[in-house]
Amino acid sequence: MQNRRQFSRIMFSTAAQLETASSQYACTLLDISLHGALITKSDAFTGNKNDEAILRFTLPQSDIEIKMPVVIRHIEENHIGLKCHNIDIDSITHLKRLVELNLADETLLHRELETLIYQT
Repeated sequence: MQNRRQFSRIMFSTAAQLETASSQYACTLLDISLHGALITKSDAFTGNKNDEAILRFTLPQSDIEIKMPVVIRHIEENHIGLKCHNIDIDSITHLKRLVELNLADETLLHRELETLIYQT
């Protein structure tokens, strides 16, 4: 099966919060990219595919919060896949730095940023 991903996912486990129109859910961020995230699914989660939500998490050992507006792309038994859209400049700047520190390939990072810019 061919990998269709245009954005590199980095493993990044930290506590997070998913806010939907009707509820808030504690979750754990499993991995993240410039284009989305994978989180754990709580038993209390009642959202649906294509619902809009906000993913929030604080970078470890800091007070920097990343706020990522997302659309729920898929819901599995133990995890939820999210697609990012319309992220604010402060959050994307911190997310870019997080990805940059974990990718170890600056050329790949710049290519992904260009792809992200042209998709919006």
